[in-house]
Amino acid sequence: MEGKEYLKGRGAQYNPHNKFVHDVYGKFHHEGIDSYDEESNRTIFIPSEAKSLVHKVESPDVGMEFSANPYQGCEHGCIYCYARNSHQYWALGSGLDFERKIIVKSNAIELFEHFVSRKNWNFTPIHLSGNTDCYQPIERKMELTREILKIAIQYKQPISIITKNALILRDKDILADLAKLGLVKIFISINSLTEETRQKIEPRTVTAKQRLRVIEELAYCNIPMGVNVAPIIPGLTDTEIPSVLKSAADAGAQWANYIIVRLNGQIGEIFKDWLTMAYPERSAKIWNSILSCHNGQVNNSNFSERMKGSGKVASIIRDIFKLHCVKNKLNMKAFEFADIERHSNNTVQLKLF
Repeated sequence: MEGKEYLKGRGAQYNPHNKFVHDVYGKFHHEGIDSYDEESNRTIFIPSEAKSLVHKVESPDVGMEFSANPYQGCEHGCIYCYARNSHQYWALGSGLDFERKIIVKSNAIELFEHFVSRKNWNFTPIHLSGNTDCYQPIERKMELTREILKIAIQYKQPISIITKNALILRDKDILADLAKLGLVKIFISINSLTEETRQKIEPRTVTAKQRLRVIEELAYCNIPMGVNVAPIIPGLTDTEIPSVLKSAADAGAQWANYIIVRLNGQIGEIFKDWLTMAYPERSAKIWNSILSCHNGQVNNSNFSERMKGSGKVASIIRDIFKLHCVKNKLNMKAFEFADIERHSNNTVQLKLF
């Protein structure tokens, strides 16, 4: 990668080879006779008829039982995103392809209604954005998430959402209706209040200031709000934990969660390549800090440790986070979805996180 120019407006700086694809197409020799045009940096959208939308979450440490994602790939381009690896199952790359080739599940609305209208469905909460952001830019045009929320109101389906896009404010009318029934909880992701940092690690997301405005406006509508300080990148964003928690609490957040960055699969090489270009003078310190949180690796698959890390640095992060949650009166009481009487006259109590 030596001599490569930093690609602004994207997280990943290249597209690693998909391990499931045998053929490779690219420019290997500048003096080659056959011409080869480098792929443009524009985003393309690929319509797809999905077989299913709502999936059972098998991981016991992610705080959700079911997840629905109307989009595969994400234009936000967050360099650390754990969902990058899943793009390989679509014969695409986990680097630039993940940000530039977005799969739109055209039949998402029909699939969602079919799922929640089943006679044996027990109305366990369904999490939107368990993989990729349901409010990424293409949602402004497609409105798949908005239509899914309308169906949730119709069937009184509990919903949880995590996003980092202010587009969610478009749907505050539906979200307020869900909140009146006690059927929604929303987390906004903020891991840095520094705009220069945000532009590098999350290049196509809205500013932290706008995300705080989202918390404030939705909380004003009595919609339960939380902040997800994630991922914390030790050596880069960990010092901002106190300010992020205070700002979110002041805006109206009642709950907070955090995750220490973990670089599973190909994300490790994508992140390291980006790190040496985005922070050349600090790259070694940041990389080693991440290693110190995962027993000398950049990823720990142990369910009891992978989200919060282990070791001295991870312990310090945990203590600082807990201290400032107490200071800002966050996580004072657990959130519970309301008991709802539905068409079947069954009453269930549902919990999130």
